[in-house]
Amino acid sequence: MSLDQYHVVQLLQQQGQSLGQSLGQNIALEGFDMPAPWHTVSWSAFNTITDSVAQLLIEFGLQVQDKVVILAQNCPQWTCADIGALKARNVVVPVYPTSTIDQAVFIVNDAQAKLIFAGNQQQYDMACTIAAQADCVEHIVVFDANVTLNADNHVYFDQVLAAQFNPLINAELNTRLSNSNLDDLLTLIYTSGTTGNPKGVMLDYRNFASMINQHDSKLPFTAGDVSLAFLPLSHVFERGWSMYVLCRGGHNVYLNDTNRIKEALVAVKPHTLCVVPRFLEKIYSAVHDKVGRASKPRQALFAWAMRVGKRQFDVSQGRAAGSLWLSAQWQLANKLVYSKLQQVLGGRLKFMPVGGAALDVNVGSFFHSIDVPVLCGYGMTETSATVTCNTLDNRVSGSNGKPLDAMQIKLGKDDEILVRGDTVMRGYYNRPQDTAEAFDDGWLKTGDAGRIDEQGNLYITDRIKELMKTSNGKYIAPQRVEGKVACCPFIEQVAIVADARNYVSALIVPAFEALNTWAKAQGIHVENPIELLRHSQVVAHFEQRLIELQHELAGFEKIKKFTLLHEAFSMESGLITPTLKLRRKMIYSKYHSEINAMYGQ
Repeated sequence: MSLDQYHVVQLLQQQGQSLGQSLGQNIALEGFDMPAPWHTVSWSAFNTITDSVAQLLIEFGLQVQDKVVILAQNCPQWTCADIGALKARNVVVPVYPTSTIDQAVFIVNDAQAKLIFAGNQQQYDMACTIAAQADCVEHIVVFDANVTLNADNHVYFDQVLAAQFNPLINAELNTRLSNSNLDDLLTLIYTSGTTGNPKGVMLDYRNFASMINQHDSKLPFTAGDVSLAFLPLSHVFERGWSMYVLCRGGHNVYLNDTNRIKEALVAVKPHTLCVVPRFLEKIYSAVHDKVGRASKPRQALFAWAMRVGKRQFDVSQGRAAGSLWLSAQWQLANKLVYSKLQQVLGGRLKFMPVGGAALDVNVGSFFHSIDVPVLCGYGMTETSATVTCNTLDNRVSGSNGKPLDAMQIKLGKDDEILVRGDTVMRGYYNRPQDTAEAFDDGWLKTGDAGRIDEQGNLYITDRIKELMKTSNGKYIAPQRVEGKVACCPFIEQVAIVADARNYVSALIVPAFEALNTWAKAQGIHVENPIELLRHSQVVAHFEQRLIELQHELAGFEKIKKFTLLHEAFSMESGLITPTLKLRRKMIYSKYHSEINAMYGQ
């Protein structure tokens, strides 16, 4: 089957023509709590705006396949700039606003980007700093009209929308649209990486066309469904999904302040949203913390509801036989427990794609039990996101599901997952040697270790490069240990240490809100957070929590010693990536003394 019909720009044009001409104003984009005109963007307006962006880029002299950067937080303008650039057959290069100047300058220079779309004042200032170190940048376009511009070649995004373009510009746009093809490069996405300079992953329209086609056969998304975009659009997961939503006539709501996710969920009531395991772990731990503080009858009700939900889930997956009695129990449990938990997530979720890391089995089982489908998948930037995924009728706890229809997986040396298929990247930009090293006889080497069960479901065991070997010769999968511990309502972040050590230790960032509440209940009075973390009762509390959390781990995997930190691992400090992965070398370097102290050094 030809993938030509799944060309992203063509699909969006079709949706714009269909939904833009229908009665009423069908909404394409919505900025959560944003002022007009970006609070709602109709399909008709979306089509007009993206045409204007494309015409501007042509007027600025950008040629076919020239690069443009988007440096902004999630907002409707982000997608408008993205699709407008694609209409002009330019290549979009997302840059995380949390990137360091050095990282951003490297990306812009490596891509030879000619224009930067910047969001707010902070991002505009960053763009100006980049432009001063990157001669390739000729223009900056700013989303926020309140920003003060400091150069003649800098313009406001809103000005673009009001501009009148020469008919020759429009003619050129039509020519570019008619000549667009699946072999055009769509985007360069620079992998954030945990070490070294980022590499530009080349993804073309064929990659995205295949992604859209394959998602159609696996996911129950329908026109008009609302998706909440709160993960960074600079990452392939959220950006690819947001494109899919629009290509299928959906409605994207953009959240630029992730601290407001609880509020947004209730207000937006999304049908779907992309999440990472940490998001689900926080909900899981918060619910269990609340239940733990509830009365005994309420605890008993919750435990009963979870048992009923688990049995009903097994029935829905064909793994157990149903009964009228179970159905009646489920209806009651739904009324008393599940529906209340579902309302916290908006109340109408059809499913949540989950990616970025392995999801703890207990966390996944909890959401399945309350009838909130979490569809764990596996993929990476180099595969245009999804390679495998669970579906509504195939949800296997602990697994990342089966391969999409056009994808193949197998295990190589050291159980490394190898991938082949239509969504696999063209290669790394300007890096032929790195590209060659990334493949083994046409199979992409993922760097992840896994196993495949008899039904074809993939299980991620760990990052091969992150496997830790103790001085006793035992191999530790850090994500497995950290996933178990992170489910605790008193733990916000954890990074284990084990490589070349005789036992496992951990750096733990407490969840201070929960910890402070507990400390007050215990009558603990301290002057500051540091004093709190050193308090003997607090230390003993965490020791007991670790014993309870690690009961499923082997003895050699268990954390023996730990240090409580008062400062979180953050993107600003360079200790985590924009997708919340730990930069272990940076963490170990910063906390060198604390780590040595745990080993008596």
